[in-house]
Amino acid sequence: MPVIRIVHRTLFPPAEAWQRLTDWGRHGAQVPLTRTIVGTAPPTRVGTVFTARTGVGRITFDDPMEVVVWQPPAADGTPGLVRLEKRGRVVTGWAEIGVRPVPGGGSEVHWDESLRVRPLPRLLDPLVTAAGRLLFGRALRRLLRP
Repeated sequence: MPVIRIVHRTLFPPAEAWQRLTDWGRHGAQVPLTRTIVGTAPPTRVGTVFTARTGVGRITFDDPMEVVVWQPPAADGTPGLVRLEKRGRVVTGWAEIGVRPVPGGGSEVHWDESLRVRPLPRLLDPLVTAAGRLLFGRALRRLLRP
C-alpha cells in the first residue's frame, strides 16, 4: 500500500490544532464532493466511527473509518496521536495524525496515511500517493487555517 506522509507546522498550540484536526465533520468540507457522517455520539474516543462519502448523485463510495487509538496531546507536552482504520469495500488502510508542541510555541503535525483503492492495480500506487498527498495536504492546511 502506498504511504503518504505530510508534515505541517502551525502557530496553533497542540490542543487547538488537535481539536481542529479531529473535528471529523469538518474533514468532509475540505475534500471535494465529500461529506462526513459521524455515526457515534460525541466525544470522540476509541470506537468512534464515521464515514467519508464521496461522489455525485448515485455515483458515490463510502470510506468508513474507526478510531482505534485516541491520545489527545497533554498540557505537559506529551504529543497527541489518533489512528484511524479504514474499513471500506473500496478504500482500506489506515491514517495517523500526530500533534506535538514545538519550541517557541505552535505545533508540528504529522499526517501519515496508507491506503489501497481496491479497483486500482498496484501499478497506479505512485499516482494514488501523489493524489493523496495533494488532497490530504490541502485538507490539512484548510483545517488549520486561522
